[in-house]
Amino acid sequence: MRMKRKKRAQWLAFALFRLLGVLVVALLIWILGFIVYQGIGVISWEFLTTGPTEGMTGGGIYPAIVGTLCLVVGSLVISFPLGVMAGIYTQEYAKKGKLVQFIRLMTNNLAGIPSIVMGLFGMTLFVNTLGFGDSILAGSLTLSLLVLPIIIRTTEEALASVPYAFRVGSYALGATKLQTIARVVLPQALPNIMTGLVLSVGRVSGETAPILFTVAAYFLPKLPTSILDPVMALPYHLYVLVTSGTDLEATRPMAYGTALVLIVLVLIVNLLAHGVRNRLGRKVKMN
Repeated sequence: MRMKRKKRAQWLAFALFRLLGVLVVALLIWILGFIVYQGIGVISWEFLTTGPTEGMTGGGIYPAIVGTLCLVVGSLVISFPLGVMAGIYTQEYAKKGKLVQFIRLMTNNLAGIPSIVMGLFGMTLFVNTLGFGDSILAGSLTLSLLVLPIIIRTTEEALASVPYAFRVGSYALGATKLQTIARVVLPQALPNIMTGLVLSVGRVSGETAPILFTVAAYFLPKLPTSILDPVMALPYHLYVLVTSGTDLEATRPMAYGTALVLIVLVLIVNLLAHGVRNRLGRKVKMN
């Protein structure tokens, strides 16, 4: 009798987990399907390759696509090396104690800061104090602060997953600590470190508040020529189309089209990052 109750409870638990999993997948498919249904009619070559016209009720979103890519690349170029090096220090070099606990506490606090507060900080420091103005540089620096904790934590977890025996074997062959990390530990951990890069791409590409204060332009139908130029960006452009348009009926289809392009853009970048990760993983297994 007791065994039957246990089996029944187990069956109910697994059934509940399956139901929740199906609901999550169904919700994702419903959201994506809704965006595709509403926005696919706007997508055209002109929409993807021209700038906005007629008070943003016509034309395309090409400057916003380029601006978003500039911000994604710029922020990751800054945050990824810093995050990886910080993760290596806390996991491999720093002595386990109060210093590491303090660093991780500050990292977690940094991750919990609202993005709009980070945008105000970026405006004060990068735009005004350092004199970068509303520019790609200021926006990239601000966005890099948002994703830095993600990269640090994923780097620490990736390094911790590498068996300690690999380090011992490297030391036994006469390698220094730096050589062990660079040639043994880091190549093994790199596929998992790429997870932080994938998560960072999604976070950076969808942020609106930080770029609102540091880089985003309301209407700028031209491409940037330097890192000190402002740019249009897909998240802010979407916000403008929905809230500030003079003709909401005319701009609503463009808003859904912009949202669809943003989703596809993030998907493409994530697939590229996953491809690099899988390739690195295969190399690690072969070695």
